[in-house]
Amino acid sequence: MHPVLVRFGPLTIHTYGVLVAAGFLLGLALAVKQAKKEGIPQERIIDIGFYVLVAAIVGSRLFFVAVNAGHYLKHPLDIFKIWEGGLVFYGGLILALPAALWYIRKHNLGTWRITDIFAPSIAIGHAVGRIGCFAAGCCYGRSAELPWAVTFHDPECLATTGIPLHPSQLYESAGEFLNFLILITLRRYQSFKGQLFWTYIFLYSVLRFVVEFFRGDEARGYLFGGISVSQGISVIMGIVAISVIAGKLLNKKGA
Repeated sequence: MHPVLVRFGPLTIHTYGVLVAAGFLLGLALAVKQAKKEGIPQERIIDIGFYVLVAAIVGSRLFFVAVNAGHYLKHPLDIFKIWEGGLVFYGGLILALPAALWYIRKHNLGTWRITDIFAPSIAIGHAVGRIGCFAAGCCYGRSAELPWAVTFHDPECLATTGIPLHPSQLYESAGEFLNFLILITLRRYQSFKGQLFWTYIFLYSVLRFVVEFFRGDEARGYLFGGISVSQGISVIMGIVAISVIAGKLLNKKGA
């Protein structure tokens, strides 16, 4: 749609990178604000944000490269071109969680307390980042004859050009904005530690499973019956999340 934000001679600033960075900074700012309310030093939250950022970028890229190993074996230097897109959220989450947990436990900050602080931030940051995907044309949708279908024309974008497509990036972005609103509302009525985090995992699992049906990019792995790798992960994480939430609520009710 608009993959390059601006060019200064040999320097090219990609819209994708700018929006991903903006999403991260917005999420981090909201986490710092909430941490202050709970008496947690902001430097601890900023440190966690740094470790999570590095781990998430590495994990999300490695996951994407693994799924598309055929291409990267032939073009190994493309592995480092993250400004062109190609970051899988689940891969980032899988590596970012251990990094965050290591730091949280090292400084005795309270695992579920911190994950609850960050849950809405992940949602809003991801929502903004997906707009970056839309700008770059990555994670594009299937062909569609709908009033809101979008047609990419920029030759530098990663989407199929000249054909109306589902704006799958915006579907996910809108869903993540909604998840953010649900989480900040739930925070007022939270009944157990970890509730916001596990609720986010469940909400995102459902969202990602649904959005995958509208995705049209071929650079995705599949399991069986047309189910993508991301949908398989969504099912597993969704079941785990709803099991934890149900167990906590039942224990609380029975107490």
